[in-house]
Amino acid sequence: MSATNEELERQRSKRKRVNRMKKMIITTIITFMLTTVFVLGFLCFKIVSLQRQINSLSASMAEAKLEAEEEAIASDGELDDLYAVDNMDNLAEAGDIPRVYLTFDDGPSSNTDEILDILDDYNVKASFFVIGKDVEEYGDDYKRIVEEGHTIGMHSFSHNYSNIYDSEEAFIADYNKIHSLIHEVCGIDCKYYRFPGGSSNKVSNSSMSVFINYLNSQNTTYFDWNVASGDATSQAFTADELVDNVMNDVVKYKTSVVLLHDSSNKETTVEALPQLIESLQASGAMILPITDETTVIQHVSVVQ
Repeated sequence: MSATNEELERQRSKRKRVNRMKKMIITTIITFMLTTVFVLGFLCFKIVSLQRQINSLSASMAEAKLEAEEEAIASDGELDDLYAVDNMDNLAEAGDIPRVYLTFDDGPSSNTDEILDILDDYNVKASFFVIGKDVEEYGDDYKRIVEEGHTIGMHSFSHNYSNIYDSEEAFIADYNKIHSLIHEVCGIDCKYYRFPGGSSNKVSNSSMSVFINYLNSQNTTYFDWNVASGDATSQAFTADELVDNVMNDVVKYKTSVVLLHDSSNKETTVEALPQLIESLQASGAMILPITDETTVIQHVSVVQ
């Protein structure tokens, strides 16, 4: 009996050791799996975070480049000469009700939603000449512009002057990219265009007639501007000064196309917008979005 008890005890001890080993192995496997999942989750989080930082940095660099390129187009003192090409029949006469078109270039951006909110608060429609942005980040902004009754126009895809104006082929390729983006995101066959730097820009390597003729072939109308807020070429203007810049010029014309900008470094433009709308409304002006019936404002009004 004693021998049998000892044998049973050895078997029990053996089973306990086996069970402990099983538990240890299972615990090790579970710990390894949980650690792996945690590490992978942490790495994914870091990758997403780094990607967001890269996107933000890229956007900041792109918009800084836009600002530098706008600065290169014309100084504040040169702008008045560019706008002097308006047709005489657009000069205001006594009794005219000014038609004012607020246009925003270079968006969408981190300021777009706030601009749209302000326009909605005042029940005002405007026009947005957009460039190519990441659809995952800004797709809703493109859509919101259209869904809320504003006009969407093309302002090139890349806004890279040297590339866009390098040749007719380069211009067409860029045009097709921004046209396709708007069509795919918004379902709009966009037919309005604004040249980066305007049709009177001095940086094009080719005659602007080449690009104008292409737009004509696509039944696309390009719009320049005859009133500048000043937010393109200087960051020194206060919100009050931006409003004054516009109000001092809209009285000159029957139709005023106002140049404003929708980029992340244009907080002063956003700040000025409510006051600008109120001032225009108080003056009796009609604030409208660009349509096929809008008087076309162009710096280069004939093919060169």
